[in-house]
Formats: sequence, C-alpha cells, structure tokens
Amino acid sequence: MAEPIISLRDIRKSYQMGDVLSQVLQGVSLDIHAGEYVCIMGPSGCGKSTLLNLLGCLDQPTSGDYFLGGQNVATLNDDDLSAARNRNLGFIFQSYNLIQQLTVLENIAVPMYYGGADDARMRQVAEQLANQVGLGHRLNHKPNELSGGQQQRVAIARALSNSPILILADEATGNLDSKSGKEILDLFDDLNARGKTLVFVTHDERMIERCTRIVRLRDGVVECDMAGAKAR
Repeated sequence: MAEPIISLRDIRKSYQMGDVLSQVLQGVSLDIHAGEYVCIMGPSGCGKSTLLNLLGCLDQPTSGDYFLGGQNVATLNDDDLSAARNRNLGFIFQSYNLIQQLTVLENIAVPMYYGGADDARMRQVAEQLANQVGLGHRLNHKPNELSGGQQQRVAIARALSNSPILILADEATGNLDSKSGKEILDLFDDLNARGKTLVFVTHDERMIERCTRIVRLRDGVVECDMAGAKAR
C-alpha cells in the first residue's frame, strides 16, 4: 500500500485553563490514505474539533508527530505551518467563511493569491472551479447575493483552488436546509469519485451511508475505526 498522506502518531493536546489542565486528545494515532472519504464522529466534547484543527495545521499538538505529505508538521513555526497549510489543505466550514466584500470569483481565488499565483492563472482556475460547482453564472455576485447552498459551493471551489492533497470539512451542511444539504453532499460524493481525499467532522449519522471510513472518538481517544457503507 502507498504511504499515507496523513499519519498521526500518539497525538496529544491539552489546554491550561486557569489552574486546571484539560486533556482533550489523549493519544490519537491514525493513518489516512489518498482517495479515502473519512468521517470523524463522536459526542460533543470528545475532541473532534480539536483533532480537525490539528489536521488542518490551525493548531499544534502538545506532543506526538503529525506527518502531512511526508513532512512532520507538528513542530513547525507559524510561517512554515501556514505555508504547509496553504500548499496541502483545503477547508470547508459550517459558516462558509467567505469574504463579504469579494465576488464569487475573488473568494475562490484567495488561496491562490496567498500562494503567489499570477492574475491570469487565478482567474482561469477560479472560473473553471465555479463552473464545476455550478456557479459559472454567478462569478461577479457577492456572498450576500447568494443562498446558503450557493455560498457553500463557493467555499468548496475555494478549497479546491490550490489542488490540495486533502479537503477538510467541519459540519459542512450544518447551516443548510435538507435540499441544499443533499446537493452539497452529492457534490462531495462526486469530488471523492474524482479521487479527492475528504475528511469530515460531523455529528450527522446519515454520513455513514456516504463515506468509506468512520472514525469515532470518545474522551479524546479513537473508540472505533471502521469501514463506511461505501467501502462495504
């Protein structure tokens, strides 16, 4: 089997809260390979969001090793961590996190801008991705002119703009109605079918039917790691 694109080894994360040391992750080891569609699930407070922040290089572990694309990013400084994040990862958030002053085209291009792409390249890729997510006719609209489902499509296109090795999503359908949520999930299915590696944090049990793997956390450890419906 090929080397994993993500490898966690005994990851621990704690926070000092006054006189209390809160142990959130207590030794998580996990490999994720290219093409997987992984759902991280578990009750509130189990460490899902903390794990996603670590996977996304938005935070660093207290101890342990995190290999991303073969590089141990667990001890990188902030600048190097930011560069690794922009080069390797695409993010999709529950609240979309679009820049309200920018158009659809400009929002999609943001990661490419920070990656140093030229204007022609940014426009070409952003237009292609807008068409891919069904928003080629809304390029010059701003977020407040779009529905929630359309805003999430912009966020998905933005996440794809630097051709990341991994897409991370945090409750990506949590703010959407059932129809828009299904459309977004269908889009994720299509991305995975095209070979994209997806890691979702979700409490939505319906995701079991869509993913290839389910990782359940409880009290900061992996309680269960099993095949999802698509892998059976």
